Amino acid sequence: MQETRTIKPISRRDPQIIATLAGAFQDDPALSWLLPDPRMRARRLPAFFSVVEEQSRRAGKVLASTNGEAASLWYPPGDIAHGWWPQLTGNLRMAAVFRTALVRGIALEEAMHEHHPHPQPDWYLRYVGVAPEAQGKGWGSAIVREGIALAAARGCGVLLETAKPENVSLYSRLGFAITSEWSAPEDGPKFWTMRRPSDV
Repeated sequence: MQETRTIKPISRRDPQIIATLAGAFQDDPALSWLLPDPRMRARRLPAFFSVVEEQSRRAGKVLASTNGEAASLWYPPGDIAHGWWPQLTGNLRMAAVFRTALVRGIALEEAMHEHHPHPQPDWYLRYVGVAPEAQGKGWGSAIVREGIALAAARGCGVLLETAKPENVSLYSRLGFAITSEWSAPEDGPKFWTMRRPSDV
């Protein structure tokens, strides 16, 4: 019997979503480059995803499975204005996460921004992750498709980047095409920026 996949927008902070994303990105090439020590990374990723989940929920969308095993964070088209107080507190919390790696983190964020069109016409898939114990069951594709449908209903495409080579073929099967390949500064990991038009 096929498992029913229920994915919905999340309007309140959910610790399970943060735990799911932290677990899913424990071995991510970019976050591993910024936080090389695995034990330190495991301690700090929940704080990192707490910030980006809150930002996405406030300015965009958080989509998650009802069991919390899959989650995705989205930004809408255009420029995002967080307001000075949320921006300040978010920056301070990020500084506590990355500490001496903060400069590299800022450089990486700026490099990502350079590979986005301006103004941004698409929905941006910031992060998508599946809890380690639920991977390989189709949750990742299902939650990305839900976001694609959300964007298409508004006449928009979807933009993302990935630092995992194995993700490129997965996103290609969902209609994404590579728009650029680039490497993070200071011998950082390689990234693929990919876009899916609204009419695919």
